[in-house]
Amino acid sequence: MPLHDPDYRGFASDNYAGVHPETLEAIAAANGGHQIAYGEDAYTTRLGEVVRAEFGGGAEVYPVFNGTGANVTALTSLMPRWGAVITTGTAHIHTDEAGAPERVSGLKLLTVPTPDGKVTVKLIRTQAWGWGDEHRAQPLAVSITQTTELGTLYTPDEVQAIADFAHRHGMALHMDGARLWNAAAALGVPLREFTTDAGVDILSLGGTKNGLIGAEAIVAIDPSRAPGLVYLRKLSMQLASKMRFMSAQLLSLFDDGLGVRSAEHANAMARRLRAALEAGITDGSITGLSFAQPTQANAVFAVLDNAVADRIRERVRFYDWDRAAGQVRWMTAWDTTEADVDAFVTAIREELVR
Repeated sequence: MPLHDPDYRGFASDNYAGVHPETLEAIAAANGGHQIAYGEDAYTTRLGEVVRAEFGGGAEVYPVFNGTGANVTALTSLMPRWGAVITTGTAHIHTDEAGAPERVSGLKLLTVPTPDGKVTVKLIRTQAWGWGDEHRAQPLAVSITQTTELGTLYTPDEVQAIADFAHRHGMALHMDGARLWNAAAALGVPLREFTTDAGVDILSLGGTKNGLIGAEAIVAIDPSRAPGLVYLRKLSMQLASKMRFMSAQLLSLFDDGLGVRSAEHANAMARRLRAALEAGITDGSITGLSFAQPTQANAVFAVLDNAVADRIRERVRFYDWDRAAGQVRWMTAWDTTEADVDAFVTAIREELVR
């Protein structure tokens, strides 16, 4: 018997959602019999073929356990210990990974403030200096997040501009793709168009936020920029023995478009939530609510009184984003239903009136 209510859904994080049924089927299909451990199995071999078809013939894939492991291991592979990574002040590697990139890898994060979670060439320039100066950590990589921590999107052209600048200055480009599938669904383009074709060198390929369990991956699009990944994954404690079950899950996202289908559904539920609330603001039936960011994927960033947010949260769980500014974050997932959204809108309306 389950220890939780399987019908309950919140709006705190897409990490709260369970495993997609098609992914569970993929895990079950990979079970039975023996397969060689540590990645020498049929499923990991097939994953490599699929990744090369998606991201280019030279791409190499390294399944790992979690997003922090993917980010830290990928960034470590890009530079020596005296290297630095330019990123935004809101980047997950800076705000939500407990200092892991700096403590585990020894690299330095050089952050820039940005109002929408997106770094630009102009912002990168503020930290891209000091090469050859022994007193400064050397800027050797740029890291961007797609979609960003504020739910915004980079277009392929924006990624390309960043990659071109980085490469001209001897830096590599890393993409944290924790919600990469949501970006692909929102942009309506293949993954390759805003990664490989736009100049990304190494990618953290997300899975957990899109219906997988304990399965993410590093995709070295240009392996020459990330030497030693096969060793770094092990010493970073990210090498799975029964890797076939991780690879089978990752394969499921590419099978019959599951990754994009799931992400598009999550995005659509966020649009439904935003549209219903905006309609209420327009007709005057909702007051005391505004939005802090555009809703471009599966995140809605709203602004309302903290006391109201606390009352809503007693009914439906979600997180404060910036309590001082009254900002909250509402996330939708692959299993969010229209009924979930409509009930949440009703709760928001009722508490705003109170």
